[in-house]
Amino acid sequence: MEALFRSGHAADIVLAVLLVEAIWLRMRGFAWRDLAGLLGPAALLVLGLRAALVGAPWYWISVPVALAFPLHLLDLCRRSGGGA
Repeated sequence: MEALFRSGHAADIVLAVLLVEAIWLRMRGFAWRDLAGLLGPAALLVLGLRAALVGAPWYWISVPVALAFPLHLLDLCRRSGGGA
């Protein structure tokens, strides 16, 4: 189990599950824009986690994590009817 996390493959599994979820939701009629807002922040956080697990430089960890927040806010704004 330790090797699964040290190699970053634990995060790869989560990303694969997110991809399967995106495909499933797309088949159920979700638009790509909706999927980007719904699953994009999660995917970015998991990419940051993967970078941390494999010992990547700090910017490979912080950039996806930082980008997840504005994408999440855009999704919330769009869902609440605030535009974007």
